[in-house]
Amino acid sequence: MAVMETARELALPDWLIFSGAIYQRVLNHLTGRDPDHGIKDYDLAYFDPDTSWDAEDAVIARVAAAFEPPVREMVEVRNQARVHLWFEAKFGEPYAPLGSSAEALPRFASPLNAVAARLEADGSMTIVAPFGLEDLFSLTYRANPNRRVAGCARTAQAAKDRWPEMTIIPQP
Repeated sequence: MAVMETARELALPDWLIFSGAIYQRVLNHLTGRDPDHGIKDYDLAYFDPDTSWDAEDAVIARVAAAFEPPVREMVEVRNQARVHLWFEAKFGEPYAPLGSSAEALPRFASPLNAVAARLEADGSMTIVAPFGLEDLFSLTYRANPNRRVAGCARTAQAAKDRWPEMTIIPQP
């Protein structure tokens, strides 16, 4: 919640906390583990049409200044409007431009991963889960049905290593 509260105070445009910081906490709760078990980072996404590196770098510095160590080193902030500029070089596959932060979620490796949240000004929580939450709450790791993701089996196994109760449905 401290990361969510700080992110809310930063008021980045169209921000969401993505992936591991959300689904891993749910898995920890469901399996009776410490809430921080397996948490490697906090993916803070935002969407700013300014796709310059300088603009994103300024946001990265602003976000870093808002957190104390060790959380500072764990918050990874990225402008989702820029992902298409570097994704292919890093992951070897094309990535069409996005129109919002939430549009990234249907491209994640698994429906279990494709969950995001935002703490609103009134204290309510917005949850974005384009595939629903069934896989998350049933501890089921299956491949994204709409996109073949290189390394999906490796990612699934890494998750199962941390949460052995998880069921992996192999990619067809």
